[in-house]
Amino acid sequence: MERDHVPATPDHPTADPIAPGSADDDGVPALELHALTKNFGDKAAVDGVSWQVPRGSFCGLVGPNGAGKTTALSMAVGLLRPSSGTARILGVDMWADPVEAKTHLGVLPDGLALPERLTGAELLTYWGRLRGMEREVINTRTAELLRVLELAEAEELGTTVLEYSTGMRKKIGLATALLHSPRLLVLDEPYEAVDPVSARVLTAILRRFVAAGGTIIISSHVMSLVETLCDRVAIMARGKVLADGTLDEVRGSRTLEDRFVELVGDRELEGEELSWLGS
Repeated sequence: MERDHVPATPDHPTADPIAPGSADDDGVPALELHALTKNFGDKAAVDGVSWQVPRGSFCGLVGPNGAGKTTALSMAVGLLRPSSGTARILGVDMWADPVEAKTHLGVLPDGLALPERLTGAELLTYWGRLRGMEREVINTRTAELLRVLELAEAEELGTTVLEYSTGMRKKIGLATALLHSPRLLVLDEPYEAVDPVSARVLTAILRRFVAAGGTIIISSHVMSLVETLCDRVAIMARGKVLADGTLDEVRGSRTLEDRFVELVGDRELEGEELSWLGS
C-alpha cells in the first residue's frame, strides 16, 4: 500500500520538571527517521520507515498489534539497534552520538523495567544522579513530581516500586522521563492501566509540556485518545508508515478509526466462526 504523505540546555535544567529545556527552533525536526529498518531473520519488522515529527507537536503513532510501532520507537530512542537507516533526535544522530541525543529525550518504553526495591523518591534520585544532575535540583523535582503524579502518599508509607500497581508504575516511569526536563517525550501506551482521575492529571501534564515548547510522541491503540490529545498522527502497519500529517489531514471528514480501518484493512467474523458462543 502506498503511503499518503502530507508535507508538513538540558545540562542546566530549569526548576520546573514539566517544562522542556529551552532551545532555539532552527527548523530541525524533534524526531527524524530515515530509511529505518529492523530485520528479525528474514522478516522486516520495520521496513525502510522515513518519518518526521515537527517540534512543538503532540503526535500519535497508531497501528495494529505487530505493526512495528514499538520496534520503530525503540530504535529511535536508542533501545534497539537498527539493521539500517538513521534516527535523529533534534538533529543528533542517535546511534552516532547516543549520549548527546539522550540528553534531549525522555522515554516511557513498553515493558519498562525499574529497580523494584527502591521507593519512588529513591528511584528518581538514582535516575537523576545517573544523569549528572545536582542533588538540590533532583530533590526539588522529585518532591514536585511525586506530588503532581499522586505518588507522595505511597512515598510517605515507604512503598517500594515492587508494591506499585500497574498504573503507579506508569506514573513513576513518566516521572523518570520528565525529571531532567527533556525537549522530546516518547511514550509507549502512557494511559494503559491508569484510572480516569489520574488520566486527567496526566493529560494536563502532557498538554502543559507541549504548551511550553516540548514535543510528545505517544504510541496507542486507542483512537479516541489520540483524537482528543494529538494534533498530528501517523498510521503504521506491516512495518511501514501508511499516512502521516495533522489529525485533520489524515482522517479527513471521517473519524480516525474509520481512516485507520480503511488503510490497515478490516476483518469480519465468518458466519460459522465461534458459533458455539452463547449456545
